[in-house]
Amino acid sequence: MNEIFEKVKWASRSLNSFGEKKINAMLADLAGKAIEQTDHILDANRKDLRKMPEDNPKYDRLKLTPERIRGIANDILNVSKLKSPLGEVLMQKRLNNRLNISKVRVPLGVIGIIYEARPNVTFDVFSLTIKTGNACILKGGSDAHHSNMAIMEIIHEVLRQHGFDEHTVALLPPDRASAVALMKAVDYIDVIIPRGSKALIDSVRENSKVPVIETGAGIVHTYFDKDADLEKGIKIIQNAKTRRVSVCNALDCLIMDQSRLSDLPAIALPLAEAKVEIFADGPAFEVLNGKYPEALLKEARDEHYGTEFLSYKMAIKTVPDYDAAINHIFKYSSRHSEAIISENPGTIDKFLNDVDAAAVYANASTAFTDGAQFGLGAEIGISTQKLHARGPMALEELTSYKWVIRGNGQIRVP
Repeated sequence: MNEIFEKVKWASRSLNSFGEKKINAMLADLAGKAIEQTDHILDANRKDLRKMPEDNPKYDRLKLTPERIRGIANDILNVSKLKSPLGEVLMQKRLNNRLNISKVRVPLGVIGIIYEARPNVTFDVFSLTIKTGNACILKGGSDAHHSNMAIMEIIHEVLRQHGFDEHTVALLPPDRASAVALMKAVDYIDVIIPRGSKALIDSVRENSKVPVIETGAGIVHTYFDKDADLEKGIKIIQNAKTRRVSVCNALDCLIMDQSRLSDLPAIALPLAEAKVEIFADGPAFEVLNGKYPEALLKEARDEHYGTEFLSYKMAIKTVPDYDAAINHIFKYSSRHSEAIISENPGTIDKFLNDVDAAAVYANASTAFTDGAQFGLGAEIGISTQKLHARGPMALEELTSYKWVIRGNGQIRVP
């Protein structure tokens, strides 16, 4: 492993010699090559899919389609068209001693990514890291190994064609030993970003000797306030829950103001059509009983709150007022994405101020928590911590800074 790490570290140094134009041209070719090699990627992806039951919440994340590959290629193109943040002067000043001091954006260096059954991450991470002058070491899960290998072959081919060191990106074996080695590689890796389940993220945080940027689980709530517009609410809740259930911004718990419980059957109708299994507390269960498919309606237990379902499942919590809704979010939130549906400007402003999360919404679906949707190109993950980066992480979040001091013979005296 150290031999691989050493090669990637040296490759990261060589990236200084490539200008933004050359990197952009390489990424544009990679986007075209991804579409050109769609059949090859899908053949590999099918090998992975055959090993995973379709009812596994990871199945949708693992699955690639021609449409999804086109979307990935489009994200790569978007990244190629974005302005690189490298070299940006964040601050500059001239001191009384005539030293000129600047604070300038620079790459992080070598970034390690540990992720599960998400082959799109292989493309996304590479495009974002190389655009910001970083090399990367990827440790994907065994569930997606054939897909990741096929994608890596394409990336390495394009790198060679454009004169880059192919060790700018490396894919490690999908076993636990390589993850352990990566987490201990303090002499080679500058930061590790885990992407996946809470168990994966907790394991990396607890065991890594390399600094970690957490991309936490998304336990997502939407509060249907007493002053909510029903038509807006129906659309927002349906989209947040059913657009793509296996992603971290999908709705997990609907919080209903008790004065609006009579609207719950109308809100739930589109969810029933999508076969969403609902775990409802007492008041919500009573309202839905007989008005929601019996096989899909269950009484909620404590463990259903604070759960990231990643599937066609959702909890419902009834609250007497705004404060109770905020308290429920405070207790169970993972600080990822939280939303309110309301027509009361004062309540909306209070919610946006009170709720501690990376992304806070008013009258919109949490499905928008995504780097591409935020206009960042692709994303390397969604940080739920507060140090260095928070929310969707893209180009700027993959940089650090250094102080540049220009003088003319100055020395420091006592």
